[in-house]
Amino acid sequence: MIERNGLFLLVEEKTDRGNRFNQPAGHLEDNETLLQAVIRETMEESAYEFLPEALLGIYHWKHSHNDTTYLRFAYIGQVGKHYAQQALDDGIIRAVWMSVDEMRANAHLMRSPQVLTCVEDYLAGKRFPLESITHLAN
Repeated sequence: MIERNGLFLLVEEKTDRGNRFNQPAGHLEDNETLLQAVIRETMEESAYEFLPEALLGIYHWKHSHNDTTYLRFAYIGQVGKHYAQQALDDGIIRAVWMSVDEMRANAHLMRSPQVLTCVEDYLAGKRFPLESITHLAN
């Protein structure tokens, strides 16, 4: 969750249901911590550095379209440097800054209900320390 001047960083991505908006997101790679993953995924999908400050929450959702269950660890942080010339991940069209009102008006274009739920939780002041997640190294 990156908010700057009342706008939130999203990515527009291709899906089997057409183009949709999402926060930068992805999967955990082998031997990677959640913090390392969120920093890497944000860079790969938006070309922005992400500086994590807090855990927003953990979200569980089952997608009725593809019967997949998603477990989202959402983080709050600051935006760092933008690498405008960096190629974005496959399927990502562009990074977009959008207000909460624009997101609400376009809720049908969000990748999942988690997108707007995370923004509403952020605006409600939900925050947990980064230390809430413990990574045990091998």
